[in-house]
Amino acid sequence: MNRRLQSIPEEKIIVLFDGYCNLCNGAVQFIIKRDPKETFLFAALSWPIGEEAKSTSPELTSVDSILVYRNGKLHAHSSAALIIAGKLNGLWPLCGVFYIVPRFIRDAVYRWVARNRYSWFGKKNTCMIPDRDLSYKFLAD
Repeated sequence: MNRRLQSIPEEKIIVLFDGYCNLCNGAVQFIIKRDPKETFLFAALSWPIGEEAKSTSPELTSVDSILVYRNGKLHAHSSAALIIAGKLNGLWPLCGVFYIVPRFIRDAVYRWVARNRYSWFGKKNTCMIPDRDLSYKFLAD
């Protein structure tokens, strides 16, 4: 495992995102605004640390939407979204009720949105560059 991943404190959660996707970039901004405990760190899937995290779960290396790396394990699709929601302030942790929905159904809905995200929300020509004030939350190499 990459020394960089090993140096991440256990209580931190890394959100890996598609830096070109407007929906994913909006999700990152949404998370930052609702993360007063600063639980989340961020990395684009295409950055070296994103590639390293994906390599910990070879079955997920082709996933190109949001992933969550927590406690040495990579989570994808609806499970990643529910992990994120569970750590946000406000009423977002109530989304945990969706864990009762079988994962294959949750993931099917998630994949449908992920498949259509560029046509619905658009795509940037360059990867997101974090704001200077927020750069400490991003694990760019």
